[in-house]
Amino acid sequence: MKKLAIIYNPNSGKRKKQKFELEKYKKIIGEYDYNIDFYKTKYKNHAKEIIEDLPYYDLVISVGGDGTFNEVVSGNLQRKERLVLSHLPLGTTNDIGTMFGLSKNISKNLKLILSGKEKEIDICTVNEEPFVYVAGFGRFMNVPYETPRKLKKRYGYLAYLFEGLKDFFTNKTHLYDLTYEVNGEKYQGLYSFAIVSNANRIAGINNFYKDVKLDDNCFEVLFCNLNTKKDIVRSLFYLKTNDITKVPGFYFHKTNHLKVVFKEDLRKAWCIDGEELPTTNLSYEIKVVPGLKMMLPDKDLNNLFVGSQK
Repeated sequence: MKKLAIIYNPNSGKRKKQKFELEKYKKIIGEYDYNIDFYKTKYKNHAKEIIEDLPYYDLVISVGGDGTFNEVVSGNLQRKERLVLSHLPLGTTNDIGTMFGLSKNISKNLKLILSGKEKEIDICTVNEEPFVYVAGFGRFMNVPYETPRKLKKRYGYLAYLFEGLKDFFTNKTHLYDLTYEVNGEKYQGLYSFAIVSNANRIAGINNFYKDVKLDDNCFEVLFCNLNTKKDIVRSLFYLKTNDITKVPGFYFHKTNHLKVVFKEDLRKAWCIDGEELPTTNLSYEIKVVPGLKMMLPDKDLNNLFVGSQK
């Protein structure tokens, strides 16, 4: 039989009924000819430590939120022999799981994963710190990691909206004087925030970009120089009705390498996959690490991968 490891974050999920009950799902896992070992995380970055020390497994499934999966990916990248991963969403927003075609039904998700296809995806790094789908700095980027856990457990995704609105109305938008280099060009200016991503769903917004591929050795970059509340509200409206890459005040690039240099210290840390980046620098370099193997549901893959891997 094949060997399966499940790395589970017991603190993920809004309500008790969302908790992952191993005994309930052992039968489903057994139907796909897997022996299972179960690892429960006990503290922040424990998932990273667990996978770094694992023996060989045919498949490792992360069970938790986007941050838990980030830890599993980060640990996997440190291994000499990288393992095949998958992700079972059990967090608050679950952008990654939704992008992969998963729902809130754990039994259905398990079946989709275990009967899925192995694909290779790109992972990005900021100063060598991996992120799976999104990173950013500036306006609103602190909200995911500063929203209290107790609010996330009580209100779910709404907690982020509450905290975002509170931040929006109580704090002024700061413009950072910076220089960034992308695709052989250098740009200098004042920017309120930037988003770097390899995903078609960000902050609960589906189709944030119209055509994203997870294996094209590129990521998407969006810089913004808007700073008034009026302009920011207008841009959020555009998110729902137009192509964000064509909104005035936004500057879009598609690349495999980005360097950002600030002329001042950041007031808030970068956010990577919803968590705080534990470094403070003036210079940041974003690169692509291709070829991370994942087991994904065999649906909508044609929309997420380039033609040669359909």
